[in-house]
Amino acid sequence: MNTPRTVAYFSMEIGLRADMATYSGGLGVLAGDTVHSAADLGLPLVAVTLLHRQGYFTQRLSATGVQQTQPTQWAATAYLQELPARATVSVEGRPVQVRAWQYDVRGIRGATVPVLLLDADLAGNTPADRALTGVLYGGDARYRLAQELLLGLGGVRLLQALGYTQVNCFHLNEGHASFLTAALLEQELERHGRAAPTDEDLAAVRARCVFTTHTPVPAGHDRFPLELVRQVLGPHPLLQLPALWQDAGLFNMTFLALSLSRYANAVSQRHAEILPGMFGWTHVHAITNGVHAGRWMAPPLQALFDRHLPGWREDPSQLAGASSLPGEALFAAHQEAKQALFARVQRETHQEFQLDVLTLGFARRATSYKRADLFFTDPVRLEALSRQHGLLQLIFAGKAHPRDKEGQAMIQHIVQAGTALAPRIRVVYLADYDMTLGGLITAGVDVWLNNPQPPLEASGTSGMKAALNGVPSLSILDGWWVEGCVEGVTGWAIGTLEDHQPQPEHRAQDAAALYDKLERAILPTYYQQPAQWQTIMRACIARNGPVFNTHRMMQEYAQQAYQLSP
Repeated sequence: MNTPRTVAYFSMEIGLRADMATYSGGLGVLAGDTVHSAADLGLPLVAVTLLHRQGYFTQRLSATGVQQTQPTQWAATAYLQELPARATVSVEGRPVQVRAWQYDVRGIRGATVPVLLLDADLAGNTPADRALTGVLYGGDARYRLAQELLLGLGGVRLLQALGYTQVNCFHLNEGHASFLTAALLEQELERHGRAAPTDEDLAAVRARCVFTTHTPVPAGHDRFPLELVRQVLGPHPLLQLPALWQDAGLFNMTFLALSLSRYANAVSQRHAEILPGMFGWTHVHAITNGVHAGRWMAPPLQALFDRHLPGWREDPSQLAGASSLPGEALFAAHQEAKQALFARVQRETHQEFQLDVLTLGFARRATSYKRADLFFTDPVRLEALSRQHGLLQLIFAGKAHPRDKEGQAMIQHIVQAGTALAPRIRVVYLADYDMTLGGLITAGVDVWLNNPQPPLEASGTSGMKAALNGVPSLSILDGWWVEGCVEGVTGWAIGTLEDHQPQPEHRAQDAAALYDKLERAILPTYYQQPAQWQTIMRACIARNGPVFNTHRMMQEYAQQAYQLSP
Protein backbone atom coordinates (compact mmCIF):
# COMPACT_ATOMS: atom_id res chain seq x y z
CA MET A 1 0.00 0.00 0.00
CA ASN A 2 1.81 3.10 -1.21
CA THR A 3 -1.11 5.50 -0.70
CA PRO A 4 -2.54 5.82 2.82
CA ARG A 5 -6.25 5.03 2.59
CA THR A 6 -8.39 7.27 4.76
CA VAL A 7 -11.82 6.40 3.32
CA ALA A 8 -13.34 2.90 3.28
CA TYR A 9 -16.33 2.46 0.94
CA PHE A 10 -18.59 -0.48 1.88
CA SER A 11 -21.18 -1.84 -0.56
CA MET A 12 -22.97 -5.18 -0.74
CA GLU A 13 -22.35 -5.22 -4.51
CA ILE A 14 -19.85 -3.51 -6.81
CA GLY A 15 -20.00 -3.85 -10.60
CA LEU A 16 -16.36 -3.94 -11.63
CA ARG A 17 -16.57 -5.87 -14.90
CA ALA A 18 -19.45 -7.36 -16.84
CA ASP A 19 -17.86 -10.82 -16.59
CA MET A 20 -17.38 -10.61 -12.79
CA ALA A 21 -20.75 -11.49 -11.24
CA THR A 22 -20.39 -9.18 -8.25
CA TYR A 23 -23.45 -7.01 -8.94
CA SER A 24 -27.16 -7.31 -9.68
CA GLY A 25 -28.16 -3.92 -11.03
CA GLY A 26 -28.16 -0.19 -10.44
CA LEU A 27 -26.72 -0.11 -6.91
CA GLY A 28 -23.74 -2.26 -7.86
CA VAL A 29 -23.12 -0.56 -11.20
CA LEU A 30 -23.15 2.83 -9.49
CA ALA A 31 -20.68 1.49 -6.92
CA GLY A 32 -18.41 0.39 -9.77
CA ASP A 33 -18.59 3.82 -11.36
CA THR A 34 -17.89 5.34 -7.94
CA VAL A 35 -14.62 3.48 -7.43
CA HIS A 36 -13.53 4.15 -11.03
CA SER A 37 -14.00 7.90 -10.57
CA ALA A 38 -12.27 7.71 -7.17
CA ALA A 39 -9.30 6.16 -8.94
CA ASP A 40 -9.38 8.75 -11.74
CA LEU A 41 -9.44 11.55 -9.15
CA GLY A 42 -6.75 9.95 -6.98
CA LEU A 43 -8.95 9.81 -3.88
CA PRO A 44 -7.48 7.85 -0.91
CA LEU A 45 -10.22 5.22 -0.95
CA VAL A 46 -10.39 1.45 -0.41
CA ALA A 47 -13.59 -0.42 -1.26
CA VAL A 48 -15.07 -3.45 0.52
CA THR A 49 -17.72 -5.85 -0.80
CA LEU A 50 -18.55 -9.58 -0.89
CA LEU A 51 -17.21 -12.02 -3.46
CA HIS A 52 -20.53 -13.63 -4.57
CA ARG A 53 -19.07 -16.74 -6.18
CA GLN A 54 -22.46 -17.63 -7.71
CA GLY A 55 -23.37 -14.04 -8.53
CA TYR A 56 -26.99 -12.92 -8.73
CA PHE A 57 -28.44 -15.30 -11.33
CA THR A 58 -28.39 -16.01 -15.05
CA GLN A 59 -31.72 -15.24 -16.70
CA ARG A 60 -33.36 -17.11 -19.55
CA LEU A 61 -36.78 -16.34 -21.04
CA SER A 62 -39.24 -18.69 -22.72
CA ALA A 63 -41.07 -17.70 -25.89
CA THR A 64 -43.94 -16.40 -23.74
CA GLY A 65 -41.68 -14.48 -21.36
CA VAL A 66 -41.46 -16.94 -18.47
CA GLN A 67 -38.25 -16.22 -16.54
CA GLN A 68 -35.97 -19.13 -15.75
CA THR A 69 -32.93 -18.75 -13.50
CA GLN A 70 -29.72 -20.59 -12.77
CA PRO A 71 -26.57 -19.78 -10.76
CA THR A 72 -23.80 -17.77 -12.37
CA GLN A 73 -20.39 -19.36 -12.11
CA TRP A 74 -17.23 -17.35 -12.59
CA ALA A 75 -13.58 -17.95 -11.74
CA ALA A 76 -12.41 -15.53 -9.07
CA THR A 77 -8.81 -16.55 -9.54
CA ALA A 78 -8.88 -15.27 -13.12
CA TYR A 79 -9.36 -11.67 -11.95
CA LEU A 80 -8.42 -11.41 -8.28
CA GLN A 81 -5.40 -11.76 -6.03
CA GLU A 82 -5.92 -13.67 -2.78
CA LEU A 83 -4.61 -11.84 0.28
CA PRO A 84 -3.07 -13.71 3.23
CA ALA A 85 -4.95 -12.05 6.09
CA ARG A 86 -7.93 -13.64 7.82
CA ALA A 87 -10.67 -12.31 10.08
CA THR A 88 -13.19 -14.13 12.25
CA VAL A 89 -16.87 -13.28 12.61
CA SER A 90 -19.21 -15.06 15.02
CA VAL A 91 -22.35 -16.23 13.23
CA GLU A 92 -24.91 -17.97 15.42
CA GLY A 93 -22.10 -18.55 17.88
CA ARG A 94 -19.86 -20.26 15.33
CA PRO A 95 -16.53 -18.71 14.33
CA VAL A 96 -16.57 -18.06 10.59
CA GLN A 97 -13.23 -17.33 8.91
CA VAL A 98 -13.19 -14.68 6.18
CA ARG A 99 -10.46 -13.84 3.68
CA ALA A 100 -10.16 -11.08 1.08
CA TRP A 101 -9.40 -11.07 -2.61
CA GLN A 102 -8.11 -7.87 -4.19
CA TYR A 103 -9.05 -6.22 -7.47
CA ASP A 104 -7.26 -2.98 -8.37
CA VAL A 105 -9.20 -0.30 -10.23
CA ARG A 106 -6.64 1.81 -12.06
CA GLY A 107 -7.46 5.43 -12.76
CA ILE A 108 -6.73 7.39 -15.89
CA ARG A 109 -3.64 9.02 -14.32
CA GLY A 110 -2.32 5.77 -12.83
CA ALA A 111 -3.74 5.95 -9.29
CA THR A 112 -5.48 2.85 -8.02
CA VAL A 113 -8.37 2.00 -5.72
CA PRO A 114 -8.06 -1.46 -4.17
CA VAL A 115 -11.36 -3.35 -3.96
CA LEU A 116 -11.46 -6.07 -1.30
CA LEU A 117 -13.93 -8.89 -1.96
CA LEU A 118 -14.70 -10.90 1.18
CA ASP A 119 -14.95 -14.67 0.94
CA ALA A 120 -16.02 -17.29 3.50
CA ASP A 121 -15.35 -20.28 1.23
CA LEU A 122 -12.52 -21.60 3.41
CA ALA A 123 -11.74 -25.15 4.46
CA GLY A 124 -12.09 -24.46 8.17
CA ASN A 125 -15.73 -23.29 7.86
CA THR A 126 -18.79 -25.53 7.78
CA PRO A 127 -20.33 -26.18 4.32
CA ALA A 128 -23.21 -23.82 5.15
CA ASP A 129 -20.85 -21.08 6.29
CA ARG A 130 -18.64 -21.51 3.24
CA ALA A 131 -21.70 -20.68 1.12
CA LEU A 132 -22.47 -17.43 2.94
CA THR A 133 -20.61 -15.30 0.40
CA GLY A 134 -22.00 -17.32 -2.51
CA VAL A 135 -25.25 -15.75 -3.76
CA LEU A 136 -26.06 -12.06 -4.05
CA TYR A 137 -29.51 -11.31 -2.58
CA GLY A 138 -30.21 -15.02 -2.31
CA GLY A 139 -31.46 -17.24 0.49
CA ASP A 140 -33.75 -16.30 3.37
CA ALA A 141 -33.59 -13.57 6.01
CA ARG A 142 -31.09 -15.57 8.09
CA TYR A 143 -28.76 -15.91 5.08
CA ARG A 144 -29.03 -12.18 4.28
CA LEU A 145 -28.39 -11.21 7.89
CA ALA A 146 -25.32 -13.46 8.06
CA GLN A 147 -23.99 -11.90 4.84
CA GLU A 148 -24.41 -8.42 6.28
CA LEU A 149 -22.53 -9.46 9.42
CA LEU A 150 -19.64 -10.69 7.27
CA LEU A 151 -19.62 -7.49 5.23
CA GLY A 152 -19.73 -5.10 8.17
CA LEU A 153 -17.87 -6.87 10.97
CA GLY A 154 -15.63 -8.91 8.70
CA GLY A 155 -14.83 -5.95 6.48
CA VAL A 156 -13.65 -3.72 9.34
CA ARG A 157 -11.61 -6.52 10.90
CA LEU A 158 -9.96 -7.45 7.61
CA LEU A 159 -9.05 -3.82 6.96
CA GLN A 160 -7.26 -3.82 10.29
CA ALA A 161 -5.56 -7.15 9.58
CA LEU A 162 -4.38 -5.88 6.19
CA GLY A 163 -2.84 -2.74 7.67
CA TYR A 164 -5.45 -0.16 6.67
CA THR A 165 -4.98 1.61 9.99
CA GLN A 166 -5.41 5.18 8.73
CA VAL A 167 -9.04 4.86 7.68
CA ASN A 168 -10.97 7.57 9.49
CA CYS A 169 -14.10 7.68 7.31
CA PHE A 170 -16.37 4.73 6.59
CA HIS A 171 -18.90 5.21 3.78
CA LEU A 172 -21.95 2.94 4.10
CA ASN A 173 -23.45 2.54 0.64
CA GLU A 174 -26.96 1.52 1.71
CA GLY A 175 -27.93 -0.13 4.98
CA HIS A 176 -26.47 -3.53 4.09
CA ALA A 177 -23.15 -2.38 5.54
CA SER A 178 -24.56 -1.06 8.81
CA PHE A 179 -22.89 -3.69 10.99
CA LEU A 180 -19.56 -2.00 10.36
CA THR A 181 -20.76 0.40 13.07
CA ALA A 182 -20.85 -2.60 15.44
CA ALA A 183 -17.19 -3.30 14.70
CA LEU A 184 -16.26 0.34 15.29
CA LEU A 185 -18.21 0.33 18.54
CA GLU A 186 -16.28 -2.74 19.66
CA GLN A 187 -13.05 -0.87 18.98
CA GLU A 188 -14.18 2.05 21.11
CA LEU A 189 -15.20 -0.21 24.02
CA GLU A 190 -11.89 -2.04 23.86
CA ARG A 191 -9.94 1.21 23.70
CA HIS A 192 -11.59 2.50 26.86
CA GLY A 193 -11.96 -0.84 28.66
CA ARG A 194 -15.75 -0.55 28.89
CA ALA A 195 -18.35 -3.33 28.79
CA ALA A 196 -21.30 -1.06 27.93
CA PRO A 197 -21.30 1.79 25.41
CA THR A 198 -21.52 5.42 26.49
CA ASP A 199 -22.61 8.50 24.58
CA GLU A 200 -18.91 9.23 24.09
CA ASP A 201 -18.44 5.87 22.34
CA LEU A 202 -21.43 6.44 20.08
CA ALA A 203 -20.18 9.92 19.20
CA ALA A 204 -16.79 8.49 18.28
CA VAL A 205 -18.39 5.94 15.93
CA ARG A 206 -20.68 8.58 14.47
CA ALA A 207 -17.76 10.86 13.72
CA ARG A 208 -16.24 8.20 11.44
CA CYS A 209 -19.33 7.22 9.38
CA VAL A 210 -21.23 8.64 6.42
CA PHE A 211 -24.29 6.99 4.90
CA THR A 212 -25.98 7.02 1.49
CA THR A 213 -29.55 5.80 1.10
CA HIS A 214 -30.66 4.89 -2.40
CA THR A 215 -34.38 4.19 -2.20
CA PRO A 216 -37.63 5.46 -0.70
CA VAL A 217 -39.23 2.03 -1.27
CA PRO A 218 -39.81 0.38 2.14
CA ALA A 219 -38.85 -3.05 0.80
CA GLY A 220 -35.43 -1.66 -0.04
CA HIS A 221 -34.57 -1.19 3.64
CA ASP A 222 -33.56 -4.39 5.41
CA ARG A 223 -35.52 -5.10 8.60
CA PHE A 224 -34.98 -8.25 10.63
CA PRO A 225 -36.94 -9.83 13.50
CA LEU A 226 -35.17 -9.01 16.75
CA GLU A 227 -35.05 -12.64 17.83
CA LEU A 228 -33.30 -13.56 14.58
CA VAL A 229 -30.72 -10.82 15.16
CA ARG A 230 -30.11 -12.11 18.67
CA GLN A 231 -29.57 -15.62 17.32
CA VAL A 232 -27.27 -14.67 14.43
CA LEU A 233 -25.36 -11.76 15.96
CA GLY A 234 -25.25 -13.12 19.48
CA PRO A 235 -24.80 -10.90 22.55
CA HIS A 236 -23.56 -7.52 21.40
CA PRO A 237 -23.54 -4.00 22.88
CA LEU A 238 -25.70 -2.77 19.99
CA LEU A 239 -28.62 -4.82 21.29
CA GLN A 240 -28.53 -2.73 24.48
CA LEU A 241 -29.36 0.37 22.39
CA PRO A 242 -32.76 -0.15 20.71
CA ALA A 243 -33.15 3.57 20.06
CA LEU A 244 -30.51 3.21 17.35
CA TRP A 245 -32.30 0.57 15.29
CA GLN A 246 -35.84 -0.10 16.56
CA ASP A 247 -38.58 0.03 13.94
CA ALA A 248 -41.95 -1.32 15.08
CA GLY A 249 -40.18 -4.06 17.02
CA LEU A 250 -37.81 -4.92 14.16
CA PHE A 251 -34.09 -4.32 13.70
CA ASN A 252 -33.87 -1.76 10.89
CA MET A 253 -30.45 -1.61 9.21
CA THR A 254 -31.16 1.81 7.68
CA PHE A 255 -32.13 3.27 11.05
CA LEU A 256 -28.87 1.94 12.49
CA ALA A 257 -26.88 3.59 9.69
CA LEU A 258 -28.69 6.91 10.13
CA SER A 259 -28.27 6.81 13.91
CA LEU A 260 -24.52 6.25 13.75
CA SER A 261 -23.51 8.48 10.83
CA ARG A 262 -22.47 12.12 11.09
CA TYR A 263 -23.52 12.73 7.47
CA ALA A 264 -26.34 11.13 5.48
CA ASN A 265 -27.41 11.82 1.93
CA ALA A 266 -30.07 10.99 -0.60
CA VAL A 267 -29.13 10.45 -4.25
CA SER A 268 -31.06 13.28 -5.91
CA GLN A 269 -32.63 16.57 -4.92
CA ARG A 270 -36.09 15.08 -5.35
CA HIS A 271 -35.18 12.07 -3.22
CA ALA A 272 -34.06 14.33 -0.37
CA GLU A 273 -37.30 16.31 -0.62
CA ILE A 274 -39.62 13.33 -0.29
CA LEU A 275 -37.78 11.41 2.45
CA PRO A 276 -39.06 13.53 5.37
CA GLY A 277 -42.66 12.95 4.28
CA MET A 278 -42.23 9.22 3.78
CA PHE A 279 -40.01 8.28 6.72
CA GLY A 280 -39.75 11.38 8.88
CA TRP A 281 -36.01 11.68 8.16
CA THR A 282 -34.59 15.15 8.49
CA HIS A 283 -31.10 16.56 7.97
CA VAL A 284 -30.54 14.33 4.93
CA HIS A 285 -28.35 16.01 2.32
CA ALA A 286 -28.55 15.50 -1.44
CA ILE A 287 -25.70 14.35 -3.65
CA THR A 288 -27.18 13.44 -7.01
CA ASN A 289 -25.83 10.27 -8.58
CA GLY A 290 -23.77 10.19 -11.75
CA VAL A 291 -22.19 7.72 -14.15
CA HIS A 292 -18.60 7.20 -15.26
CA ALA A 293 -18.33 8.78 -18.69
CA GLY A 294 -15.47 6.60 -19.88
CA ARG A 295 -17.26 3.39 -18.94
CA TRP A 296 -20.60 4.22 -20.58
CA MET A 297 -19.95 6.19 -23.74
CA ALA A 298 -20.09 3.92 -26.81
CA PRO A 299 -16.84 3.45 -28.76
CA PRO A 300 -17.98 5.40 -31.86
CA LEU A 301 -18.88 8.39 -29.69
CA GLN A 302 -15.65 8.11 -27.72
CA ALA A 303 -13.73 8.33 -30.99
CA LEU A 304 -15.76 11.38 -32.01
CA PHE A 305 -15.07 13.11 -28.69
CA ASP A 306 -11.40 12.21 -28.76
CA ARG A 307 -11.18 14.12 -32.05
CA HIS A 308 -13.24 17.15 -31.05
CA LEU A 309 -12.95 17.42 -27.24
CA PRO A 310 -9.71 15.77 -26.10
CA GLY A 311 -9.52 15.74 -22.32
CA TRP A 312 -13.15 14.81 -21.71
CA ARG A 313 -12.12 11.55 -20.02
CA GLU A 314 -10.09 13.34 -17.34
CA ASP A 315 -12.56 16.21 -17.04
CA PRO A 316 -16.17 15.38 -17.99
CA SER A 317 -17.12 19.05 -17.63
CA GLN A 318 -15.60 19.44 -21.09
CA LEU A 319 -18.60 17.56 -22.44
CA ALA A 320 -20.32 20.94 -22.45
CA GLY A 321 -18.49 21.44 -25.74
CA ALA A 322 -20.74 18.86 -27.37
CA SER A 323 -23.03 21.71 -28.36
CA SER A 324 -20.58 22.51 -31.16
CA LEU A 325 -20.21 18.96 -32.48
CA PRO A 326 -21.08 18.44 -36.16
CA GLY A 327 -24.65 17.13 -36.03
CA GLU A 328 -24.25 14.69 -38.89
CA ALA A 329 -21.06 13.23 -37.39
CA LEU A 330 -22.80 12.73 -34.03
CA PHE A 331 -25.79 11.07 -35.70
CA ALA A 332 -23.49 8.81 -37.72
CA ALA A 333 -21.66 7.73 -34.55
CA HIS A 334 -25.01 7.00 -32.93
CA GLN A 335 -26.07 4.89 -35.92
CA GLU A 336 -22.93 2.79 -35.41
CA ALA A 337 -23.93 2.19 -31.79
CA LYS A 338 -27.46 1.42 -32.93
CA GLN A 339 -26.18 -1.13 -35.41
CA ALA A 340 -24.15 -2.85 -32.68
CA LEU A 341 -27.29 -3.12 -30.54
CA PHE A 342 -29.36 -4.45 -33.44
CA ALA A 343 -26.72 -7.09 -34.13
CA ARG A 344 -27.26 -8.34 -30.56
CA VAL A 345 -31.03 -8.28 -31.09
CA GLN A 346 -30.73 -10.32 -34.27
CA ARG A 347 -28.34 -12.81 -32.70
CA GLU A 348 -30.55 -13.43 -29.67
CA THR A 349 -34.08 -13.11 -31.07
CA HIS A 350 -33.62 -13.65 -34.84
CA GLN A 351 -35.50 -10.40 -35.44
CA GLU A 352 -34.09 -7.77 -37.78
CA PHE A 353 -34.62 -4.26 -36.48
CA GLN A 354 -34.38 -1.37 -38.95
CA LEU A 355 -31.85 1.43 -38.49
CA ASP A 356 -34.19 4.14 -39.79
CA VAL A 357 -37.04 3.32 -37.38
CA LEU A 358 -37.46 5.20 -34.08
CA THR A 359 -36.37 2.84 -31.32
CA LEU A 360 -37.18 3.19 -27.63
CA GLY A 361 -35.26 1.45 -24.86
CA PHE A 362 -36.23 0.40 -21.34
CA ALA A 363 -33.79 -1.60 -19.20
CA ARG A 364 -33.77 -1.86 -15.42
CA ARG A 365 -34.74 -4.21 -12.61
CA ALA A 366 -38.14 -5.74 -13.32
CA THR A 367 -40.23 -4.85 -10.30
CA SER A 368 -43.74 -3.47 -10.05
CA TYR A 369 -43.04 0.17 -9.14
CA LYS A 370 -40.80 0.65 -12.20
CA ARG A 371 -43.85 -0.12 -14.41
CA ALA A 372 -41.97 -1.51 -17.40
CA ASP A 373 -45.28 -2.44 -19.04
CA LEU A 374 -46.89 1.03 -18.79
CA PHE A 375 -46.24 1.56 -22.50
CA PHE A 376 -48.76 -1.17 -23.35
CA THR A 377 -51.68 0.27 -21.33
CA ASP A 378 -53.68 1.22 -24.46
CA PRO A 379 -52.68 -0.98 -27.42
CA VAL A 380 -55.46 0.43 -29.62
CA ARG A 381 -54.08 3.95 -29.33
CA LEU A 382 -50.55 2.65 -29.84
CA GLU A 383 -51.46 1.04 -33.14
CA ALA A 384 -53.27 4.17 -34.33
CA LEU A 385 -50.34 6.35 -33.29
CA SER A 386 -47.90 4.20 -35.23
CA ARG A 387 -50.08 4.13 -38.36
CA GLN A 388 -50.40 7.91 -38.39
CA HIS A 389 -46.93 9.00 -37.33
CA GLY A 390 -44.39 6.27 -38.06
CA LEU A 391 -43.10 2.85 -37.13
CA LEU A 392 -41.84 2.06 -33.65
CA GLN A 393 -39.37 -0.44 -32.23
CA LEU A 394 -38.90 -1.17 -28.53
CA ILE A 395 -36.12 -3.00 -26.69
CA PHE A 396 -36.64 -4.13 -23.10
CA ALA A 397 -34.33 -5.86 -20.64
CA GLY A 398 -34.21 -6.51 -16.90
CA LYS A 399 -34.27 -9.29 -14.33
CA ALA A 400 -37.02 -9.94 -11.79
CA HIS A 401 -35.91 -11.29 -8.42
CA PRO A 402 -36.77 -15.02 -8.22
CA ARG A 403 -39.24 -14.27 -5.40
CA ASP A 404 -40.81 -11.25 -7.15
CA LYS A 405 -43.84 -12.80 -8.82
CA GLU A 406 -45.25 -9.43 -9.89
CA GLY A 407 -41.99 -8.56 -11.61
CA GLN A 408 -41.94 -11.88 -13.43
CA ALA A 409 -45.56 -11.41 -14.53
CA MET A 410 -44.66 -7.97 -15.88
CA ILE A 411 -41.97 -9.50 -18.12
CA GLN A 412 -44.54 -11.95 -19.49
CA HIS A 413 -47.00 -9.12 -20.12
CA ILE A 414 -44.41 -7.19 -22.14
CA VAL A 415 -43.44 -10.21 -24.25
CA GLN A 416 -47.05 -11.12 -24.95
CA ALA A 417 -48.12 -7.52 -25.65
CA GLY A 418 -45.24 -7.21 -28.10
CA THR A 419 -46.38 -10.32 -29.94
CA ALA A 420 -49.87 -8.87 -30.26
CA LEU A 421 -48.62 -5.52 -31.65
CA ALA A 422 -46.32 -6.99 -34.32
CA PRO A 423 -45.41 -6.26 -37.04
CA ARG A 424 -46.15 -2.51 -37.00
CA ILE A 425 -44.67 -2.11 -33.52
CA ARG A 426 -41.75 -4.46 -32.93
CA VAL A 427 -40.89 -5.41 -29.36
CA VAL A 428 -38.09 -7.59 -27.99
CA TYR A 429 -37.19 -8.47 -24.42
CA LEU A 430 -33.50 -9.34 -24.21
CA ALA A 431 -32.51 -11.84 -21.54
CA ASP A 432 -29.76 -11.69 -18.91
CA TYR A 433 -29.41 -7.94 -18.53
CA ASP A 434 -25.85 -7.08 -17.46
CA MET A 435 -23.36 -4.23 -17.85
CA THR A 436 -22.49 -5.17 -21.44
CA LEU A 437 -26.10 -5.28 -22.55
CA GLY A 438 -26.87 -2.14 -20.58
CA GLY A 439 -24.14 -0.29 -22.43
CA LEU A 440 -25.43 -1.46 -25.80
CA ILE A 441 -29.02 -0.42 -25.07
CA THR A 442 -28.33 2.98 -23.48
CA ALA A 443 -26.12 3.94 -26.43
CA GLY A 444 -28.04 2.27 -29.24
CA VAL A 445 -31.67 3.29 -28.83
CA ASP A 446 -33.02 6.64 -30.00
CA VAL A 447 -35.10 7.49 -26.90
CA TRP A 448 -34.70 6.30 -23.32
CA LEU A 449 -38.01 5.43 -21.66
CA ASN A 450 -38.46 5.62 -17.87
CA ASN A 451 -41.84 5.61 -16.19
CA PRO A 452 -41.65 4.55 -12.53
CA GLN A 453 -44.44 5.09 -10.04
CA PRO A 454 -43.54 8.46 -8.50
CA PRO A 455 -42.09 9.32 -6.05
CA LEU A 456 -40.36 5.93 -5.74
CA GLU A 457 -37.43 6.52 -8.11
CA ALA A 458 -34.65 7.81 -5.86
CA SER A 459 -32.35 8.74 -8.74
CA GLY A 460 -31.92 6.32 -11.64
CA THR A 461 -28.72 6.30 -13.65
CA SER A 462 -29.62 4.55 -16.92
CA GLY A 463 -30.98 7.77 -18.37
CA MET A 464 -27.69 9.47 -17.50
CA LYS A 465 -25.83 6.83 -19.51
CA ALA A 466 -28.21 7.41 -22.41
CA ALA A 467 -27.67 11.19 -22.24
CA LEU A 468 -23.89 10.71 -22.45
CA ASN A 469 -24.53 9.00 -25.77
CA GLY A 470 -26.82 11.70 -27.12
CA VAL A 471 -30.00 9.72 -26.37
CA PRO A 472 -32.82 11.89 -24.98
CA SER A 473 -35.14 10.60 -22.26
CA LEU A 474 -38.90 10.36 -22.19
CA SER A 475 -39.40 10.08 -18.46
CA ILE A 476 -41.59 10.63 -15.44
CA LEU A 477 -40.40 13.66 -13.47
CA ASP A 478 -38.88 11.73 -10.62
CA GLY A 479 -35.36 11.09 -9.35
CA TRP A 480 -32.57 12.71 -11.34
CA TRP A 481 -34.82 13.67 -14.27
CA VAL A 482 -36.32 16.53 -12.26
CA GLU A 483 -32.85 18.09 -12.45
CA GLY A 484 -31.90 16.91 -15.95
CA CYS A 485 -35.04 17.57 -17.98
CA VAL A 486 -35.19 20.65 -20.17
CA GLU A 487 -38.40 20.06 -22.07
CA GLY A 488 -37.82 19.53 -25.77
CA VAL A 489 -34.10 20.20 -25.30
CA THR A 490 -32.64 17.24 -23.38
CA GLY A 491 -35.78 15.13 -23.71
CA TRP A 492 -39.39 15.14 -22.60
CA ALA A 493 -41.32 14.80 -19.36
CA ILE A 494 -44.25 12.44 -18.91
CA GLY A 495 -46.76 14.66 -17.10
CA THR A 496 -45.76 17.40 -14.68
CA LEU A 497 -44.15 17.47 -11.25
CA GLU A 498 -47.49 18.54 -9.80
CA ASP A 499 -49.05 15.37 -11.24
CA HIS A 500 -46.53 13.29 -9.35
CA GLN A 501 -46.84 14.32 -5.74
CA PRO A 502 -47.04 11.28 -3.41
CA GLN A 503 -50.42 9.79 -4.26
CA PRO A 504 -52.07 6.60 -5.51
CA GLU A 505 -50.99 5.50 -8.97
CA HIS A 506 -52.65 7.13 -11.97
CA ARG A 507 -51.60 4.59 -14.57
CA ALA A 508 -54.01 5.57 -17.33
CA GLN A 509 -53.15 9.27 -16.91
CA ASP A 510 -49.41 8.60 -17.12
CA ALA A 511 -49.82 6.32 -20.15
CA ALA A 512 -51.89 8.98 -21.94
CA ALA A 513 -49.23 11.61 -21.22
CA LEU A 514 -46.57 9.26 -22.60
CA TYR A 515 -48.56 8.72 -25.82
CA ASP A 516 -49.18 12.47 -26.15
CA LYS A 517 -45.45 13.22 -26.11
CA LEU A 518 -44.76 10.51 -28.66
CA GLU A 519 -47.52 11.75 -30.95
CA ARG A 520 -46.99 15.50 -30.70
CA ALA A 521 -43.25 15.86 -30.22
CA ILE A 522 -41.05 12.80 -30.55
CA LEU A 523 -42.29 11.00 -33.65
CA PRO A 524 -42.74 14.19 -35.75
CA THR A 525 -39.30 15.49 -34.79
CA TYR A 526 -37.51 12.20 -35.43
CA TYR A 527 -39.13 11.51 -38.81
CA GLN A 528 -39.62 15.04 -40.16
CA GLN A 529 -36.93 17.27 -38.59
CA PRO A 530 -33.59 15.45 -38.62
CA ALA A 531 -31.57 18.62 -37.99
CA GLN A 532 -33.65 19.40 -34.90
CA TRP A 533 -33.17 15.81 -33.68
CA GLN A 534 -29.41 16.24 -33.98
CA THR A 535 -29.66 19.45 -31.95
CA ILE A 536 -31.47 17.54 -29.20
CA MET A 537 -28.76 14.85 -29.25
CA ARG A 538 -26.05 17.50 -28.82
CA ALA A 539 -27.96 19.15 -25.97
CA CYS A 540 -28.33 15.82 -24.12
CA ILE A 541 -24.58 15.51 -23.91
CA ALA A 542 -23.70 19.18 -23.49
CA ARG A 543 -26.19 19.90 -20.70
CA ASN A 544 -26.35 16.61 -18.78
CA GLY A 545 -22.94 15.05 -19.39
CA PRO A 546 -20.95 17.66 -17.42
CA VAL A 547 -23.31 17.35 -14.43
CA PHE A 548 -24.50 13.77 -14.09
CA ASN A 549 -21.15 12.02 -13.88
CA THR A 550 -19.39 10.30 -10.99
CA HIS A 551 -16.38 12.65 -11.16
CA ARG A 552 -18.63 15.53 -10.06
CA MET A 553 -20.42 13.21 -7.61
CA MET A 554 -17.19 12.00 -5.97
CA GLN A 555 -15.85 15.53 -5.71
CA GLU A 556 -18.99 16.40 -3.74
CA TYR A 557 -18.55 13.35 -1.50
CA ALA A 558 -14.89 14.23 -0.94
CA GLN A 559 -15.70 17.78 0.11
CA GLN A 560 -19.05 17.43 1.88
CA ALA A 561 -19.07 13.91 3.31
CA TYR A 562 -15.45 12.77 3.58
CA GLN A 563 -14.22 16.28 4.39
CA LEU A 564 -10.96 15.71 2.56
CA SER A 565 -8.67 18.67 2.10
CA PRO A 566 -9.09 20.39 -1.32
